[in-house]
Amino acid sequence: MAFTVNTGFGTQIRKSPYFDATVRWGAQGYSVYNHMYIPRDFGDPEQNFWNLISTAILCDVGVERQVEITGPDAARFVQLLTPRNLSTLSVGQCKYVLITNADGGILNDPILLRLGENHFWLSLADSDILLWAQGIAIYAGLDVTISEPDVSPLQLQGPASGQIMQALFGDSIMDLAYFWLREVELDGIPLVVSRTGWSCELGYEIYLRDSAYGNELWERIMVAGQPFGLAPGHTSTIRRIEGGMLSYHADADRHTNPYEVGLGRLVDLDMPAEFIGKAALRRIHDEGLRRKQVGLFIEGEPLAGPNSEFWAVTQDGNTVGKVTSAVYSPRLGYNIALAMVDIDSADIGTRFEVLMPQGAQQAMVVDKPFYDPKKQLVAA
Repeated sequence: MAFTVNTGFGTQIRKSPYFDATVRWGAQGYSVYNHMYIPRDFGDPEQNFWNLISTAILCDVGVERQVEITGPDAARFVQLLTPRNLSTLSVGQCKYVLITNADGGILNDPILLRLGENHFWLSLADSDILLWAQGIAIYAGLDVTISEPDVSPLQLQGPASGQIMQALFGDSIMDLAYFWLREVELDGIPLVVSRTGWSCELGYEIYLRDSAYGNELWERIMVAGQPFGLAPGHTSTIRRIEGGMLSYHADADRHTNPYEVGLGRLVDLDMPAEFIGKAALRRIHDEGLRRKQVGLFIEGEPLAGPNSEFWAVTQDGNTVGKVTSAVYSPRLGYNIALAMVDIDSADIGTRFEVLMPQGAQQAMVVDKPFYDPKKQLVAA
């Protein structure tokens, strides 16, 4: 049965400083992320994918809210939140980190930015880490201030993004290394820029530090990008699954531990610093995994779009896991997916049936990421 959903905009869901600009530039649909509207549709998602990998796209990701942590004990407090060892994190550096709970479950997988000796931002995925951090701070006995600053990121992603950044900021921006940041101004607009992004392509994140400049910043970047083929766009499900990137709530949640999704490298059980979930993660590490995230090729006709529900994965009639993210890759010519399966069914070459709305389809475990496994594009 076909049905239509009409979406109304209300004051209980926030808009980013770029909302009006995205409407002007052709956004046709939005979803809600971190209690904010995020553009999800600028037309054909396959064309958005080709724009990303061939030229560049500009994405409104103001929904990536920042948790700002300052104060004399800021560094100690940030380490308390994450199992990744931050002892070598320099001012001006960024790191991909996990926020874990007492059971070792993943609460968020943000980018951590260190702006000063005692000044940090957590650039969030979709969960309320501001409230979590403020609650932890009450009982931590540390001198910190936790707040949400007036900061809204854009993502400029794709192979032409470096040329566009050079046109905007001059030649010196080309010295910015992968996972480092710089505080800059653009025609008086206060910004932080970093060599990061959620695309598995060369890219930058541009953090606006005053929401009053939202429209002006968007237009300024789009004008500078026109000679290089810049298009307005949205984060590409196709590209992020090709790259094996997690989408929080889909591929991981508070019941998922880092080892299950192949992120054990972000857990340092031997560092002297304490962090929330350390005892639980040590126990999980010592006992071994019961399930594991794998990559799948799924046979059959190209999927019409990403999955909107979890699909059961079965062997010999028994459910052994679920597909968490699936999409058709026009570049690879195959349906690709991320799935969480029992550890005994996680070996490369293992075959399954995936129970999809259009019927059961054969699938096989393959290596992931599906494309550019050494991240040569993003770190170029």
